[in-house]
Amino acid sequence: MKKSSTRIDMTAMCDVSFLLLTFFVLTSTAKTPEVHPVDLPNSTKETKIPTDDIVTISVDEEKVYFGIAGREDKKDILQRMGNEYKIEFTPQETEKFAGMENFGVDIRELKQLLAKPASELMKVDNHQTGIPYKDSLNNQLASWVRNARESSWQRKESFLKVAIKGDANEQFGTVKKIIDIMQEQRQNRFYLVTGLRDANF
Repeated sequence: MKKSSTRIDMTAMCDVSFLLLTFFVLTSTAKTPEVHPVDLPNSTKETKIPTDDIVTISVDEEKVYFGIAGREDKKDILQRMGNEYKIEFTPQETEKFAGMENFGVDIRELKQLLAKPASELMKVDNHQTGIPYKDSLNNQLASWVRNARESSWQRKESFLKVAIKGDANEQFGTVKKIIDIMQEQRQNRFYLVTGLRDANF
């Protein structure tokens, strides 16, 4: 009896593997780094957060960081904030701002930040103070949220969505202050971002 060969041609399998790998690499989007990533509290509830018309407020160590989705949204909101605080931003500064994932500085220091090279914009050292929100005379967080809401409605006729990302060890009073700022503007619906954990945790 003639012995048959046990050799298997793997060429087709390799081709399919590389095609799939290429597809996933080309279609995936890289997550841009945040200025101050937070350690999220755990939850078993899984709800997908939208990616359009949303602002993200990150809270850690009683400091607040603000993130806006969409390059054109960022440009328009920055222009509105500049008008409110009598600060004129150049087109180059506006473009740099549009490339930032989030930020945590007083708007009066934003021009100094945008003067730095693009590689240094997201360094934690440049965002030490966070956005002012505790002082009723200088509540810049409320201004950012109000201008973002107005921009979203006037430009797209869509309601802005808000996501709050609080660090797992953050004091409740800090997060409550953020929620109070939202509610003063009748923004009563928002997402509280958590990390996913196992149901048996």
